[in-house]
Amino acid sequence: MRILICLAFILFVKPLFAQTEITEKEIKDHIDFLASDKNKGRFPGTKGNWKVVKYISKQFKNAGLATIKGTYLQPFEAKLKVPKGATDTPIVKTWNVIGLIEGADSKLKEEYIVVGAHNDHLGMGGPSSKKDTIAIHHGADDNASGTAALLEIAEKLSANRKQLKRSILIISFGAEEQGLLGSKYVTNHPPVPLEKIKLMINMDMVGRLNGENQIYMGGAGTFDGGMELMKNLGPQFNLNPVVHAGEVGGSDHVSFYKKNISVLGLHTGGHPQYHTPEDVAALINIKGEKRVCDYIYSAIFYMATVDRPITFIKQN
Repeated sequence: MRILICLAFILFVKPLFAQTEITEKEIKDHIDFLASDKNKGRFPGTKGNWKVVKYISKQFKNAGLATIKGTYLQPFEAKLKVPKGATDTPIVKTWNVIGLIEGADSKLKEEYIVVGAHNDHLGMGGPSSKKDTIAIHHGADDNASGTAALLEIAEKLSANRKQLKRSILIISFGAEEQGLLGSKYVTNHPPVPLEKIKLMINMDMVGRLNGENQIYMGGAGTFDGGMELMKNLGPQFNLNPVVHAGEVGGSDHVSFYKKNISVLGLHTGGHPQYHTPEDVAALINIKGEKRVCDYIYSAIFYMATVDRPITFIKQN
């Protein structure tokens, strides 16, 4: 009953100190930049990769996110995928981008929720692409859409920081397409003690909401009340959540789940343009992504303000 009462409060009472809102214009602007020709597919170790990292860092600063040890950047080396039979395995430098929103509760601020999305893509193609095509793989849905959602949600969370009890780490992961390398690095070199991270929420391909308004997610059963929370939030945003207790796989939240941390991975489904040069900004459902962002924000806000513990529940 207590969970339902708290949920009703989140559904129908807007934050008292809201200064910013998630907007369609900003979502579109972020995606247009991230998926632009000049960034050439955001491949790890390239100039386009570095431009994107700087862009995300600037957005974090503008939103008022705190740095970790004086910087938003967590550099690491990424071993790139190569075609079968290749003997040369290049290693490049790339980055995770990490910002902090400190909670306002004297005790619960020592607990952390990670909100994440990967910022890289396939560059000009390669072993992970579906077609043997040398062309810019723009990655508008995969995962400029998730990065745009991350930036918009972070901005709103920062504006409402006085209401948050738990602290929030906003993480833009590098080299996900190369084997979840950025999130693996974070979980092996965490910016805060790993045992203090209670939940990781990941957004990977959230820009192609379909006509049935379905938002898909796995891992909702890895924390108490997760299934009910994600189902019950749907109608407020005219969304039909497809919620799985398990099915934890396929993106950066896997790295956290393997460390016995509760997770939730969200996406709007696959499409024929996945891992091809045709995954372009013009195909993004901006209005739909705005609703998805508002839905995810509400879930994060609830989990950051609820008093009850967030306990890891392993799924088969």
